[in-house]
Amino acid sequence: MSEPIRILVVDDHKIVRQGIVSLLNTVADLQVVAEAADGQEAIDAHRLHKPDVTLMDLRLPKIGGADAITRIRQEHPTARIIVLTTFDGDEDIFRALQAGAKGYLLKGMDIDELTDAIRSVYAGKSRIPAAVAEKLADRMGGPALTAREIEVLKRIVAGRSNKEIAQDLIISEATVKTHINSILSKLGVTDRTQAATSALQRGIVHLD
Repeated sequence: MSEPIRILVVDDHKIVRQGIVSLLNTVADLQVVAEAADGQEAIDAHRLHKPDVTLMDLRLPKIGGADAITRIRQEHPTARIIVLTTFDGDEDIFRALQAGAKGYLLKGMDIDELTDAIRSVYAGKSRIPAAVAEKLADRMGGPALTAREIEVLKRIVAGRSNKEIAQDLIISEATVKTHINSILSKLGVTDRTQAATSALQRGIVHLD
């Protein structure tokens, strides 16, 4: 039998944290190796235990979840972190994804969904459920993208050039550039690569 996936659980509510730990420890291929009650403890525990996957709440004392993710990934760029929270419309969500979280789950999910997400993120994939992705798209922290901007963004993700996008949508290259400038502004990024990354992380665009 292969080694179990080693997990760090971060939540400031002791009962919630203990419940998650107890559930995960009943699953044969998972093992909780550490717990943390605030962002600083999470950083220290990750440094000490080097878990395979970290479950991170967002609202934490001392250092918030998004900032803790940033700090952890500065030390361990390959850290695999799943946001596990009750908040489905908070700007911290977007900051967490930008910081490098590989998944985002609401605490109301069942144990099978949670364990599947852990295994997926451990395998190097991202996990943002469709219902959550829709909420994230609605709360990008700025004006919503128009339907045409989303069409342009999909093609940016697909690697299409401005000329190719113009041909696809039967519009001028100048119009494409206008749409792209608007997309960059709304997503809070500075170039096409960041726009594509942001779109995928937030679930605005999905790869087929």
